[in-house]
Amino acid sequence: MHTVLRVFSYLRRYPAMASAQLACAIIGTLMVVVLPGVTREVFNVIVPNQQWGRLPQACLLALGAFLVQNLMNSLRIRLNNTFEQRVIYDLRSDLYERLQRLPLRWFDNRPTGDIMTTVSEDIPAVERVLIDGVEQGLIAVLQIVVVSVFMFQADATLAWSAMLPIPLLGLGAVLYTKAARDRHRSVRKASSSMNSLLHDNVSGMRQIKAYAMEKEEHDRFNDGSGRLRDATLHLMRVWSWYRPSMSFLKDAGTVIVLWFGAKALQGGRIQPGDLAAFLIIVRYFYEPIEQLHSLNQLVQGGRAAGERVFEIMDSEEEAGIDDGQPLVGVKGHILYDNVGFSYTGKLPTVHGISIDAQPGQTIALVGPTGAGKSTIINLLTRFYEHDEGSLTIDGTPVKSISKSSLRKSIGYVTQESFLFNGSVRDNLIIGKRTATDAELWEALKSANADEFVNRLPKQLDTHVGERGIKLSVGEKQRISIARALLRNPPILLLDEATASVDTETERQIQQALERLMKNRTSFVIAHRLSTVRNADRIYVLDHGRIIEQGTHDTLIDAGGMYSELCRSSLIAAGAN
Repeated sequence: MHTVLRVFSYLRRYPAMASAQLACAIIGTLMVVVLPGVTREVFNVIVPNQQWGRLPQACLLALGAFLVQNLMNSLRIRLNNTFEQRVIYDLRSDLYERLQRLPLRWFDNRPTGDIMTTVSEDIPAVERVLIDGVEQGLIAVLQIVVVSVFMFQADATLAWSAMLPIPLLGLGAVLYTKAARDRHRSVRKASSSMNSLLHDNVSGMRQIKAYAMEKEEHDRFNDGSGRLRDATLHLMRVWSWYRPSMSFLKDAGTVIVLWFGAKALQGGRIQPGDLAAFLIIVRYFYEPIEQLHSLNQLVQGGRAAGERVFEIMDSEEEAGIDDGQPLVGVKGHILYDNVGFSYTGKLPTVHGISIDAQPGQTIALVGPTGAGKSTIINLLTRFYEHDEGSLTIDGTPVKSISKSSLRKSIGYVTQESFLFNGSVRDNLIIGKRTATDAELWEALKSANADEFVNRLPKQLDTHVGERGIKLSVGEKQRISIARALLRNPPILLLDEATASVDTETERQIQQALERLMKNRTSFVIAHRLSTVRNADRIYVLDHGRIIEQGTHDTLIDAGGMYSELCRSSLIAAGAN
């Protein structure tokens, strides 16, 4: 219930629309009592007394009531749709804002497909609760109240007879709702699992085809789809018993009223028109009760979906995004002093890291895979927070600097250059939103990317596809370098920026990087000798520790791990 109430709390943001919708609902609901009153008038007065001149007036009154009712419904539906879509917009916006403010640790433990399921399926399920729950539920409750008052005013004995099935209807709703939560949770969980698998397989379709894994992956998908099917069928089997049972009790109530009404008619206590009118009003009484049972199914599904949505909303956001002092006038003196960090909180990933990068220097980090190189620069960006020691920029601890300010001062170029599903221009202006075309072309020229962009069908406005699929690895990398050039950051981080490209592309990227690194404090992670040999200082890491440091020449002369790496394929592949 807490989750449902929390969903409905979003409605409080629009009190005027909620009040107007309620007014339309009340007026429209009051109209349902006109037809029973007209029916009683026709059968008890007009027909027995042969007052046929009053018949058109009575029929027009009923017709007018239906007209008012439907006009109010039309206005209410329009108000409701606008109202609910604004609320859903707020909910989606709040969820996405929260996603952006969550730490990377949270994403490390959450499949992308699961997050997509929450946004694409769970929010629409919550949306249906708001739209149908508010609209239909409000009308149903109002109609029950209004009709109940009319029934007791018309004939208290028959009204009490109509109430006889209510305890059983209530008991059925309670029993169904008691276990509904787990059933709907199972469906949401199975759906999320299947969508996560689908997301992974679509992203890895090249690998699936390259290793001829189509049959195995099809079987895995069918297994996940089968769990979703079974969970849904179990849910619907229970519903197939619940809904007809409640409908039968409702119909039994009508028969009970007919029985007591016929007995009252036999005893002369009521007239035929009274019974006919009461049977009509009983129909209006049970109709919203049956509607509430259908809404119960909807609300239980929305509750399970809402739990998943609010699980994200309640996740602890990344601290310090906007809190802390701004980073201004950056000179670029970066100091790691005995820094330690662990992803798990148990075994340290890096420890005892001490690096002194003077303004404008290029620092190279080398070592075997898993040595902790990327972790070191992730601590500088505060993607993760160091556990031990101190890390400062120009003497200011990074933990005291707001993350937004810190990251705006850093340019980051990674091995797998991520491009968004848009145009070349869209991906470039991330570095500088106000950049002119002249600035874009200048950055592309400095990144050795202007020639190939000029050959594209629409040049800057060419669509690059999802993750830049329409461009080569080297082209994507040079777009990323141009983007970093536009930002013009005082600090630059390069993580395997020349990996996985041919020699000529590497030469072009290296030239672009040299321009990019000029007069900036740069940290470079690379497995290619050409990338690191000119660094001001090289740090060699192994198992999370710095085991060697110095210039290229001094480290070669030392004959340690760096010298061995230069002789091996790990780093010497770039020596040409």
